[in-house]
Amino acid sequence: MNESKKGRVTEQIEVAGDQLVGKVKELYADGKTRRIVLHSEDGKELFSLPMNVGVIGGGVLALASPVIAAVGAVAALATKVRIDVVREGDDDDPQDAPAEDPTNPS
Repeated sequence: MNESKKGRVTEQIEVAGDQLVGKVKELYADGKTRRIVLHSEDGKELFSLPMNVGVIGGGVLALASPVIAAVGAVAALATKVRIDVVREGDDDDPQDAPAEDPTNPS
């Protein structure tokens, strides 16, 4: 399920507990990811993780180590987890582009 709001896109991903840490690391490395929310199989929110906006490259996992440890603890207890991923809108997608303002000639 994807929803768009003010240039942001929300995507829902379901993963097995043993794949959770790898997926969260992948999302941390994605420069467009702004927040992830982990939900249990019954829909209960486990926790919400804001992504650090200026963190780029290899340093991202060093800064995220405590978070990755917490995600690992969730993964050990969960068989299936839903991840809500909030990303910046894709610049190539015309639906995510802001509408042009006819009163502003810029």
